Amino acid sequence: MKKIKETEIVVLTVDLPNSELKTGDIGTVAMCHKNNSAFEVEFVTFSGETIAVETLSQSQIRPVSVNEIPHVRLVKVA
Repeated sequence: MKKIKETEIVVLTVDLPNSELKTGDIGTVAMCHKNNSAFEVEFVTFSGETIAVETLSQSQIRPVSVNEIPHVRLVKVA
């Protein structure tokens, strides 16, 4: 599997109900923990407002593919 790096755009592969994030949501890797054991991923609106920052394992995210397009949905902003 491709090594995920800081500032890389990733796709969530699981729902995170506590953060109201859904499979397919797009985030940016803010930090990689040692040996890519976990990642701090920031999820933001298109206006730049942070919705959540989550510590995720490699099984919960994946890199984007060149053959994919983004999808949008409305979210509640605190």
